[in-house]
Amino acid sequence: MWHKKTVSELEVLSWFERFAFRLVGRMNRGAWKRFWTWCQSTLGAGWIHLSTYNIMNVYGLEHVEAASHERPLLLVANHRSFFDMYAVSTVLFRNTSWRKQLFFPVRGRFFYQSPLGLLVNLIMGWWSMYPPFFATGDHPIPEKRAFDKFSFRLLAELARNGPGNIIGFHPEGTRNKSDDPYSYLRAQPGIGKLILDAQPQVIPVFIAGLCNSLPRQVARNWNREDVIRIHFGPLVDLTPFLEKPDRLRTHKEIADAVMEKIAELGDQDRAMRIQPQMTPITQIEHVSSDS
Repeated sequence: MWHKKTVSELEVLSWFERFAFRLVGRMNRGAWKRFWTWCQSTLGAGWIHLSTYNIMNVYGLEHVEAASHERPLLLVANHRSFFDMYAVSTVLFRNTSWRKQLFFPVRGRFFYQSPLGLLVNLIMGWWSMYPPFFATGDHPIPEKRAFDKFSFRLLAELARNGPGNIIGFHPEGTRNKSDDPYSYLRAQPGIGKLILDAQPQVIPVFIAGLCNSLPRQVARNWNREDVIRIHFGPLVDLTPFLEKPDRLRTHKEIADAVMEKIAELGDQDRAMRIQPQMTPITQIEHVSSDS
């Protein structure tokens, strides 16, 4: 499935975009993927843990453990910080032991159009920012829709087959810059089409408390301020939608249903901040280590 593409689908890319796509694609399969996953689970998760461990609270991890590890898992999360999925992946690497490999579809404008973008993909994501899309977002490149169709097929295959495949996806499509952590942007239909095509296991995630500056995040950790909260919800049953026609209306209905589950976790977080009722796994670990 890695090579089912036509010449015309790649011709719409510049020479550098083609080079970047082929390079990152190679890094995301076989022995290379296993090596970079090891780097991600040790070095990457290590520095994120050092930047967050004093203020990281995690809830609902049992829902991830309850999912089948023999099928791909699609994590759908709200999007407020550059570090959202990095924090989520660190939680999974440090608190679960089953085999996993991560993929984060991204807009290709930066990560696949310059050497700096490739470097960021390496040092921040260990090449996991893959596959790329160019004809979406605030500044789409319409002439690259043919490539995006191929890239979507590739993403759907990753979400359909592959034990341990975890795809991190933001249904909102872009960062929500509102000061209200419980506000959400409109869900985009792309997530609905992906779920309808691939039918992966879907787990909603709500994230709050991360900022967009690494030095500031480190300072927050040492000062024990602005607690980070990550809530994992139970598997979403989307069976009624999967029987509907493959059209835009269905895609949007699925996207809205997924976003509603994320919002429910947000409501849970808001209620807990008013009257704490659940013990996060970080506190459980501290209690266990002291006993």
